[in-house]
Amino acid sequence: MFESAELGHTIDKVTYGALVPKLREDLLNAQFDLSQQSSFPVILLIDGVDGAGKGETVNLLNAWMDPRHIEVHAMGEKSDEERERPPMWRFWRALPPKGKIGIFFGSWYTAPIVQRVMGKTKAADLNQSIDEINRFEKMLTYEGALIIKFWFHLSQEAQRKRLKGLEKDPKTRWRVTELVWERLKLYSKFRKISEQALRATSTAEAPWIVIEGTDPRYRSVSVGKILLEAMRQRLDHPVTAILSNVPPLQAPLDRLNVFNKLDMSQKIVKNTFDSELEKYQGKLNLLTRDERFHNMSVIALFEGSDAAGKGGAIRRITNALDARHYHIIAVAAPTEEERAQPYLWRFWRHIPRIGRVTIFDRSWYGRVLVERVEKLCSETDWLRAYGEINDFEEQLVKNNTVLVKFWLTITKDEQLRRFREREKTDFKRFKITEEDWRNRKKWNAYETAVCDMIDRTSTEQAPWTLVEANNKNFARIKILKTLCQQIEFHMKKKS
Repeated sequence: MFESAELGHTIDKVTYGALVPKLREDLLNAQFDLSQQSSFPVILLIDGVDGAGKGETVNLLNAWMDPRHIEVHAMGEKSDEERERPPMWRFWRALPPKGKIGIFFGSWYTAPIVQRVMGKTKAADLNQSIDEINRFEKMLTYEGALIIKFWFHLSQEAQRKRLKGLEKDPKTRWRVTELVWERLKLYSKFRKISEQALRATSTAEAPWIVIEGTDPRYRSVSVGKILLEAMRQRLDHPVTAILSNVPPLQAPLDRLNVFNKLDMSQKIVKNTFDSELEKYQGKLNLLTRDERFHNMSVIALFEGSDAAGKGGAIRRITNALDARHYHIIAVAAPTEEERAQPYLWRFWRHIPRIGRVTIFDRSWYGRVLVERVEKLCSETDWLRAYGEINDFEEQLVKNNTVLVKFWLTITKDEQLRRFREREKTDFKRFKITEEDWRNRKKWNAYETAVCDMIDRTSTEQAPWTLVEANNKNFARIKILKTLCQQIEFHMKKKS
């Protein structure tokens, strides 16, 4: 895969001087058009061997274009904050919005490749990382991103010569560390593992472009021209929506579903509720003050029918917690900032640190519920969301997060009763809107969407808990009890 990048490609000084002025002008124009259209982001990955010119290329692109619209991220060692989240959290936070160029100097490829070369992981781990990366990049392209991946290559002899030259120059000596020389000794292994990773991740959506790094002029012009052509192609020929060609999801012929089998008559009387509430709130408080809790985090996610009692259930949880250690995320329509990013970005940014609890009042499931029913996204978008959500939740669980998902359900008659009660109660009138009444008319469509959601996202690592919520006392105790059980189970499993 690297043979063509070891041929000694060069561009003479005269040719370089003639090409660069027009290339810079065209790049600036393309960047201006990108900013004006703001219809997609450009994600530029700069990877490759040490000494092949990665840093110089990043600096050059900043000089050739307007750096105000370029976001450069040098992904070095993880901070304490980053180590407490899933590995991809740091990259999600750094994704450029539509209309911007994001340059990743070191990317999501770096750790899997280096760890495999150093013997810290097995071949199966690298293959799993490759699969996850392919799904991640495919999702980004579906969300509209233009991904350009450059791998800067040098032969072993050319790398050694380049490093010696950098070491002799007082201005660049600092860049050649002992680690760099140690990695040169592992050149053959790095080449083998890198080639395996590049070959498996050079996809139709995001192919790799290998650039020989020996001659700076050749390297610079090659990168500039490829970047320009890719941006210009997308700007002048916008990507049309991808149409779904899969068969539609079908409801069971007998109309039997997970909600038909629930016992909605379950109740807890007030005296029993008071004692059970005290018991489980006390238990939740003790669990979150346990030493073992400081090595984990909790995400409690609430979805449900309108007026099913999500807010009341959340208050019973927070009453048992230290206010300094929890955060409630009330999810509404996305902001302008959020619409400029991939769908899951606004949820990744709220993942808690260890020892913390985050409660989502509505969540990422809006894509397969309200956005599906109200046709706020395409069929392709919500169909692919099931797999993307499962990937997201798997990463959370692998990172020692207790993810507890609650769906609160009430009958149609009980919802009507609560709607009317809210209209009559002064301090509850704000809870009932025209949108609630409009959603009620789509009861069957929402029920179908919820059943599909549960079937496709109630996984072994992140199952749904269905809460019979016609009786608020019963629902609140079931939620508290389930949350305590899940935290306790996780603690015992990790101890």
